[in-house]
Amino acid sequence: MKSINTFLLSLIVGIAISQSAIISGPMLGPVELRDAVIWLEVAPTVKSVALEYHKKGDQKFKAKIYRGELGNEFNPLQIQIGGLDFNTTYEYQFIVDGKPSKAKGSFTTKDLWQWRKPAPDFTFLVGSCHYGNQPIYDRPGKPYGGDSSIFISMANEANKEGVQKPGFMLWTGDEWYTREVDYFSKWGLWYRAQFARAMPVLQPFLKSMPQWAMWDDHDYGPNDIGTNYILKEESRKVFMSYFSNPSYGFNNQGIYTMNSWSDVDLFMLDDRWWRSADGMLDSIEGKPNPDKLILGAEQMRWLKNSLVYSGATFKVIVLGSQVLNPVSSYDNMRDFPVEYQELLDFLEIQKIEGVVFLTGDRHHSEILKVNRQGSYPLYDITISPLTSGTHVFSGNEKNNPYRVAGVDQKQNYGRIFVSGPQNNRAMKIDMVGLSGELLDTYTIYKNELKYKK
Repeated sequence: MKSINTFLLSLIVGIAISQSAIISGPMLGPVELRDAVIWLEVAPTVKSVALEYHKKGDQKFKAKIYRGELGNEFNPLQIQIGGLDFNTTYEYQFIVDGKPSKAKGSFTTKDLWQWRKPAPDFTFLVGSCHYGNQPIYDRPGKPYGGDSSIFISMANEANKEGVQKPGFMLWTGDEWYTREVDYFSKWGLWYRAQFARAMPVLQPFLKSMPQWAMWDDHDYGPNDIGTNYILKEESRKVFMSYFSNPSYGFNNQGIYTMNSWSDVDLFMLDDRWWRSADGMLDSIEGKPNPDKLILGAEQMRWLKNSLVYSGATFKVIVLGSQVLNPVSSYDNMRDFPVEYQELLDFLEIQKIEGVVFLTGDRHHSEILKVNRQGSYPLYDITISPLTSGTHVFSGNEKNNPYRVAGVDQKQNYGRIFVSGPQNNRAMKIDMVGLSGELLDTYTIYKNELKYKK
């Protein structure tokens, strides 16, 4: 009896030690037809990590051992598992230092629908601007970070009965906010990402659905900074370590990438790596300034080729800054007139259909509709903020004539449904409040985004 009790005690202690060795996670990365990536961060004391997984209902486990480096001050890790079956649910558990941990969950691989059935209807979540308060380093006064229970509501989206579960979450910038103590410290950049990721309220949400992300200024570096940031290479390392995107630019430059779900392609752009200082003149002697860039030549070339190649119903161009807002005095791609016009001209010349812009940053949510002479209208969907300070519609934007839906002074996230028959698919955008309440909604139809024959 004593030996059994000793064994049980050692098992309980082992699990507790294993759990205390986990800093944050698990978090789901990309989940494809036959593979998946799962993220975790462990303490410096951890010596080994493995991932056990099996089909739901099948007790035959497989294991994947993490072969990367451990024992550093910051230890975010990613394990990719392959050889999976499509449209199949798997359960997993991390084994830390040889003992089962509480870091476990499940995921379902994508379905193989191409050439077999109509494009599946699906839902995804979107949001930007997550500020986690830390008074010792925050600016004095009222905390800038708001109610973080919004992540509970977002996690609940994956647990609702009788409704379609979100396929993924798309973070559109400012996933954490660097502070003055972080700006010029490599260690500080790692610490800030770890601090934000480890918030307890986030943990259920991170594992509830795949998480994709792109950065804006605050998770890249100081406010409004661009290509001149002296620690941008270190910042890129941090971002690649704390998210599990399919790729991060080309030639070790930037973090742009793309993802696809059903009949939607999402082109996730980098608006910081090549960005000129916002104060650089838009024009010189009445002509657009060719030196003021936001995307850069390499990224622009990639985007053009990707748009032409894409056969998606909706081609969603995702950017941290707004793109189309004609009356805004804040971050806007229109303030980079050479590349702005280059992109719009390209869409027109190539007759690219189905383009929608999806943006963040502004601390309010809105959908702008900008009509074009002899062409289909362009929409700019802005969703913000998750937990950071909110913004009031004011000045020229108070009654923005281009706004067809909008929410200000409220934390919110976006819930986007793509559904309907192939001959007129629809994208329904819900702006959702702290407790999951619907704040505003708008629907964009495929047939709106076509050139007249």
